[in-house]
Amino acid sequence: MELARLRAFVTVVQSGSFTRAAEVLRTQKARVSRQVGDLETELGVRLLERTTRALRLTEIGRELFERALGILAAVEDAERAAQAVHGEPHGVLRITVPLELGLLVAFDWVRALLQRYPQLSIEVDSSSRIVDLVHEGYDLAIRIGPLADSRLAARRLGELHYGLYAAPAYLQRRGEPQHPSELASHDLIAFAPGGRRAPLRLERGDEVETLRDAPLRLLTDSRFAQRDAAIAGLGIADGLAMIADEAVADGRLVRVLPEWTRPSVPVHAVFPSYRYLTPKVRAFIEHAQAHWPGGVDASRRA
Repeated sequence: MELARLRAFVTVVQSGSFTRAAEVLRTQKARVSRQVGDLETELGVRLLERTTRALRLTEIGRELFERALGILAAVEDAERAAQAVHGEPHGVLRITVPLELGLLVAFDWVRALLQRYPQLSIEVDSSSRIVDLVHEGYDLAIRIGPLADSRLAARRLGELHYGLYAAPAYLQRRGEPQHPSELASHDLIAFAPGGRRAPLRLERGDEVETLRDAPLRLLTDSRFAQRDAAIAGLGIADGLAMIADEAVADGRLVRVLPEWTRPSVPVHAVFPSYRYLTPKVRAFIEHAQAHWPGGVDASRRA
């Protein structure tokens, strides 16, 4: 059984279509279709039920898919062992990041890595869903918040810090709140991936104030759109510090209620817990740690 045929079959299942599989494998759709067909002919069984709208695994196909994941993982682990000894990052690095950090990763870290390593290509998926790295063929994910136990390993990158921000013109027009309870009478700009808005919890020492269901001027799933709306004077944003800091430094934004803070949130890079890290995964993690204030290289299970 040729590994190329097996890899084509697994990629089709993971991606959900021959077209997308061809993009992932960087080849022609016809070639992927032929490889899967040749595999079915070699085994003498039907692995996929094909319709005009979808692909569905047969019972035998599902069993082969689960076994093939282990086979390909073992082959890739052997490749990692060889590459870990020497070699510059190369090939395609597939990463998934939360919407909250998508633009930051895509335009800063990725750009720097591509400029440094000419043989490296990177695919970035910004999504609010939790991706199954192993089954969907991703090399690495960035996760915000506490980690659940899983088959994944993790390296801590740092923490996210938050604050309340508004434009000087807005505060001059509406007045600056002196206590969190006053926020309910202001125009608020909230971040809510997938439309799921969480209560705003603010702390000052032992004091805790929670703002629930306050009227909103804008609800968005983009931290950058949230920041830009605040800069435009549309209201007070519960923003991400690393995105708002530049605008604070040049005077476009002002920190509101600076003595009241939201709890910081840890951020990790998670990846399949192979014994060896490929140079491309290692390069991404090390770059992220080096460019994330307070990043810590602390390996642990996710």
